[in-house]
Amino acid sequence: MKTIFSGIQPSGTLTIGNYIGALKHFQQLQEDHNCYFCVVDEHAITVPQDRLELRRNIRSLASLYLACGIDPEKSTLFIQSEVSAHTQLGWMLQTVSYVGELERMTQFKDKSVNKGKEGVSAGLLTYPPLMASDILLYGTDFVPVGEDQKQHLELTRNLAQRFNNRFNDIFTVPEVSIPKVGARIMSLQEPTKKMSKSDENQKAFISMLDDEKTIMKKFKSAVTDSEGVVKYDKENKPGVSNLLTIMSVFTDESIETLEERYQDAGYGTFKTDVAQSVIAVLKPIQERYYELLESEELDEILDQGAEKANFHANKMLKKAKKAMGIGRAHQKR
Repeated sequence: MKTIFSGIQPSGTLTIGNYIGALKHFQQLQEDHNCYFCVVDEHAITVPQDRLELRRNIRSLASLYLACGIDPEKSTLFIQSEVSAHTQLGWMLQTVSYVGELERMTQFKDKSVNKGKEGVSAGLLTYPPLMASDILLYGTDFVPVGEDQKQHLELTRNLAQRFNNRFNDIFTVPEVSIPKVGARIMSLQEPTKKMSKSDENQKAFISMLDDEKTIMKKFKSAVTDSEGVVKYDKENKPGVSNLLTIMSVFTDESIETLEERYQDAGYGTFKTDVAQSVIAVLKPIQERYYELLESEELDEILDQGAEKANFHANKMLKKAKKAMGIGRAHQKR
């Protein structure tokens, strides 16, 4: 059985883009794989956070994982900061990372250009080795990510190979797994730009916790074009193509089938039906989410997950320390 690791930052409510690119697939993945799902709260603090809001977001994300179908009997769900091996191995991997390769990471480049290197935290530069440690601690074979995270996974692979070559061959070099359909969901207002929960325009994204009225309103105001034809053409019709992708994923119907169904319909009918398809999927997820949010059940699941993750992570951490020669060697006497 192959091992899969996935971590999401608790920095606000996830969008349907996150659901399509990641959460939707997790329920099936856990049936055939050994899965670790992590709330990566230590990654979140690379930018300033309000402590009370961060704690709310941690519980919220964990609840959303479960509401979307993660089964704690089949998968391990835990909070990153409750498994100290992550930061320990993260530091060790920093020592085999090069400043040049860290500075080439897109997220650091973008924020340092906007704010200058004096205005960004050192954590923003050095968090890729922490991300690598998240993955490598569990002998991960595959990491399901969107296109925008592919660069970080390549660095993880490089660090694993570099460590194995320099010290001892202990890390599994993970493969990148990118969903073929719906891997990149675009903004409803700027369909050439990726949908983002941090977008200042609230109409640009659908939150996993938006109510029915809000979802309908946002889809009705989605940018399309003046042609009035429901057809997939990413180059010339990015808005309509994005809506077709969303509906295809939420209904499990092919884009070709949807094109045929709406060939004589206007954009108004099409947008309404896209919204209804999203509402139908999100409604039971939201109901389960609110059941879990402040429950003892959630805490019990997270306690159980932390215990299991600590057991496996500490075994790998000991191997890494031994390989690097740090700490004391415990020899039989």
